[in-house]
Amino acid sequence: MILAKNISKHYGEIQAVRNISFEVKQGETMVLLGTSGCGKTTTLKMINRLIEASSGQIEINGESIFDKSPELLRRTIGYVSQNNGLFPHFTVRENIGIVPKLQKWDQQKTRQRTEQLLDQLQLPVGEFAGKYPDELSGGQKQRVAVARALIVEPAVLLMDEPFGALDPVTRAGIRQEFLRLPELKKTTIVMVTHDVQEAFELGDRVSIMDKGEIVQSGTPSELLFKPANVFISSFFDHQRLFFELSAIKFSQVWDLLPDSNGDKQPQFDPGQSLWEGLGYLSDHNLQELFIADSAGIQKRADETAIFRVFNQIKSVH
Repeated sequence: MILAKNISKHYGEIQAVRNISFEVKQGETMVLLGTSGCGKTTTLKMINRLIEASSGQIEINGESIFDKSPELLRRTIGYVSQNNGLFPHFTVRENIGIVPKLQKWDQQKTRQRTEQLLDQLQLPVGEFAGKYPDELSGGQKQRVAVARALIVEPAVLLMDEPFGALDPVTRAGIRQEFLRLPELKKTTIVMVTHDVQEAFELGDRVSIMDKGEIVQSGTPSELLFKPANVFISSFFDHQRLFFELSAIKFSQVWDLLPDSNGDKQPQFDPGQSLWEGLGYLSDHNLQELFIADSAGIQKRADETAIFRVFNQIKSVH
């Protein structure tokens, strides 16, 4: 879907991005993770030509992004930034409808699509469609920005620290809403963040950048348990247990969990993490939780079982 080959960006003698290559498959979410100044935002903006690459090639669906004007390219790529970029003198409905207007959609189609997205993003049309950005909370503004980016159903969505300006509670809630959006199941996403938890929750693959280079790409589990070098290993040291428990899903330890007789109401699905399971047990003062897969097969897990399977997985790696 997205293929970057040997792309670089330099400003005079300064090398912001150094000869990096990556591929993002259709429907996949790749997260560029790293500290400030590592080159991740520059890399992201080269995909929609907000920043022009100094060298290299970028293709989307087999077509070079340099074969069309930047303006036309950006109409086909969704983009969400940290500061949301909403026009203050436009209502919510008008902000979301900007790109459809440029693409000459009829008004009814734009209205229906806008209302569909507002509904999915927990922004009731009657309450929010006519509001202006300064009447919205930070979380509501980012929801509108996401709706605007998704309205023309772009095949590619770029997100630059999309939740970075929000408080931790709002940020966590919006991340969960984002994961549940049906729109995103078919969208190819490249996202930039400095937040490891965010990267692990949202990314199918995570690419850690340093000094303009991708040091290692992989799943959260691969980065934690098979680090390429000392830099990657030390990157997670400040909260290693949390990150490791967050990276391992119940689906990865399914065969190691004890069976349930199936007469309990399941509270979890296999795609959730061991860390989420521990949190659920603690928050609800439970001794045990029940997980069911798509076929209805149930497993059970208490705190002891969770740490037992966690240690078994770690010993394998």
